[in-house]
Parts: sequence; C-alpha cells; structure tokens
Amino acid sequence: MPRDKTASHIRIREAMKAEFLEKGFSDASIRSIGRRAGLTSAALYRHFSSKEEMFCAVVEPLVQEIQQRMEHHKQVKYRMADAHAGADVLFGETVIDIVKEVILPHRAEFYLLVKCAQGTRYENYIHDFVDANQGDLADAIDSMKAQGYPAADLEKEELHMLLSAYMTAIIEPIIHGYPDEKVTAYLDRMGDFFMPGWMKIMGVPLKESQM
Repeated sequence: MPRDKTASHIRIREAMKAEFLEKGFSDASIRSIGRRAGLTSAALYRHFSSKEEMFCAVVEPLVQEIQQRMEHHKQVKYRMADAHAGADVLFGETVIDIVKEVILPHRAEFYLLVKCAQGTRYENYIHDFVDANQGDLADAIDSMKAQGYPAADLEKEELHMLLSAYMTAIIEPIIHGYPDEKVTAYLDRMGDFFMPGWMKIMGVPLKESQM
C-alpha cells in the first residue's frame, strides 16, 4: 500500500513549526525536528536542503497571503479614490482587517516571522514590511492630492515613523498571545484610535462621530 505523502508532509511541517516556536530558528535542531516527525536527519534533507529552507516552508505561505491581500487592498483603494468614494467606503477596509482575517488565523506562523526568525531572510520582517509599503502609501497620498483631497505633506522619515508605529501597535495583541476575542476587541479599539489620523493625513473629511 503506498504511503500517504500528504500526511507525511503535514507531520513534518508541524514538527518544524513546533521546534521553531519552542527554540527559535537559531537554536532549533534538525535532529530534533526529525525526532518530532519520526524521521532521521538524512530523511529530512531529502525534503529540504537547509534549516532555513525548513523555516521558510512554514512561514512563506502566510507571507505570500499577506502580500496578495495587501496588493488587492491597494488596488481597490486606488479605484475608490479615482471614483471620489466617500470616507465610509474609502476606509471601509483597513490593514487592521487584514490582520484579523489573514494573520490571526495563522498567528503561530506570524509569531515565527516576527519573534523567531533571527538568522533567516525574515529576521527584519516588520521593518521590511514597512519599507515595502511606505512607498505605496506615499504614492496614495500623492494620488489623493491629485484627486483634489487636501492630503498632508509628510517627509519620508515622518511617514516611516507613523507607519512603523501603526504596524507595531496592531500586531502587539498577537505577539503577546492574547486570546482571539481579546485580539479582535483590541484591534477594533486601535482602529478607532488610528483611523481618524490616517483619514486626516489622506485629506478625507471626518464625520462628527469620528472627531
């Protein structure tokens, strides 16, 4: 009877995730991963060429899903701005929604990305994420100005600090291991706090209830 390769791959990935969560990338052991998966180190190397490749195999599906959702989010916002959508529509979906819908269901993998990745290509994931999206946000502000919105004039360093503060705040509940319902409640509160500021920067008028 042929072996179930899918079950084997799932067992290996769960073993890798458990090892990296417990020890971080630097202290994780291929031999220990093998023991968790019921395999020898040599058998693991038939699946992955290095320990970093093992780590990336665990986190990259989430990285790709975040990138895809962010790209879709950006394109939708540009279309809405071009159509002079109202504030309720333009800010109907935020990065906080992406945290809730994409990151929260994969919180273990996200924790690996931001707390256990030292020594891998992802060791500065949040900083790199901010850098990658800072240019898009600057372009969005310019686009809003071109559409006639009184968007703010921000220096590059100022925008970087604001975006860094925002991202650091909205991932904190997950990093600290709060239960899902508390994470969701905290994210809602952070949305109430941050969104009026972002709307002001983008030049979108606030309703009285948002002031």
